[in-house]
Amino acid sequence: MLRLAGVDRVAVAALLDRYGLELALVAPNEVIPGSYWGESEAGLRGDRLYARLDTPVHSVLHEASHYICMTPERRSGLDRDAGGDDLEESAVCYLQVLLAGALPAVGRDRAFADMDAWGYSFRLGNTRGWFEGDAQDACAWLRQHGVTDQGDRLTGACRA
Repeated sequence: MLRLAGVDRVAVAALLDRYGLELALVAPNEVIPGSYWGESEAGLRGDRLYARLDTPVHSVLHEASHYICMTPERRSGLDRDAGGDDLEESAVCYLQVLLAGALPAVGRDRAFADMDAWGYSFRLGNTRGWFEGDAQDACAWLRQHGVTDQGDRLTGACRA
């Protein structure tokens, strides 16, 4: 599994910054503030995404995607639990893969592999199968909320 220590953290921080989200590094072995899953998983509090160098990149991108996809009201009171419904969660997973594609040395293939290894579960059995063949509802949700354009490309905007 690709960890934050293995990627260009400046590129990760710059990607998050496009969405008004700050990457805050936590010291090794310290508890990650706002982590829903605990251990090395990324955490959210307000407009800060917390991670350690041993945090999986897919976790950073997943939590960033939650931030991007939530309403401004939920964003303003954010502390650990992103909330949202099943369709929003699907959009979050799809966006996570798109964000991985925007990072040097990460890419979609790595996101698919790491999401599968972590245990994400999709009807078609794996992340790639879902992304390529069963994610039309997630794509439509992202377009409807201005997170992607009509070509399913990132707009750099959070849900309004």
